[in-house]
Amino acid sequence: MSSLQSNDAVPFTATNTSQPQPIPRKFPVAAADDEIKQMTETHQNGNGVAAATTSTEVVIDYVLSADLKPIPDPTAKIQGLVEEMESKDWITVCDSLNDARRFALFHSVLLIPILEKVVLVLVKAMKNPRSALCKTSIMASADLFQVYGDRMLEDEFSVAFGQLLLQLLLKASQDKRFVCEEAEKSLNAMVQSFSALPLLHKLKAHVRHTNPRVRAKAATSISNCVKKMKPEELNEFGPASLVRMAADLLNDRLPEAREAARGIVISLYESFVGDPEIEKQESWQNFCQSNLPALHAQSTLKITSPQ
Repeated sequence: MSSLQSNDAVPFTATNTSQPQPIPRKFPVAAADDEIKQMTETHQNGNGVAAATTSTEVVIDYVLSADLKPIPDPTAKIQGLVEEMESKDWITVCDSLNDARRFALFHSVLLIPILEKVVLVLVKAMKNPRSALCKTSIMASADLFQVYGDRMLEDEFSVAFGQLLLQLLLKASQDKRFVCEEAEKSLNAMVQSFSALPLLHKLKAHVRHTNPRVRAKAATSISNCVKKMKPEELNEFGPASLVRMAADLLNDRLPEAREAARGIVISLYESFVGDPEIEKQESWQNFCQSNLPALHAQSTLKITSPQ
């Protein structure tokens, strides 16, 4: 196991179809980030994605999950989905990403055989400099998380999911606000849709990322995971590993990471039992002091000390 994990056995207890109408939310994006295409057509397809184009810009409608509709002939449509997702035309790719969302929401079984390929296309789209394509792929990832849940953590999707998770953390860390906010929504959907323990194992490596913003976003997701973990899950992962992780994050340069660390410490403390022969606060103090350097133990205990 990782050095973040421990075999300590401190016990814990629980205290803790028709064509859809385009959405009237239009976001202008450059026809290309490094060039301007001369375009005069209006492009619209059956999944509600519309792109009204002029000589200088393209307008994309971002379709909410609740506004997506079933595909009239899904068996036929699925045959060409991967090819459309790999198109060199970025508007076609946007359309196909929304088709993938529709398959996930309404015809989920049909998408399973190509799910890994779909995830890899999402990763590629998130790396694209076009913000519209990037945001659409992020929206698609949230739908996949909500529909397929823990299936995406299985070994066959390990590589693809690892790449997807990293891209979401990177996009949640960037300066483009509307992309950043969408990535944060997708990370929250991931935490809510997956079992906490296996997801925590996927996230833990990213709190050591060289990018402080990525560390902070990973720490926030970990804190949200810990909040929903059952006592036996906390014991399986190792409470000493978690408290060491939190103690390191308490010294991080970004406030978001430090706040996430405090959340982890509070969740651990609220579920902590320790030695039943002594007061909880004293038992918790012994636990922290036995697993952390003195200064780290002091800063950790300060969070849970009675005011």
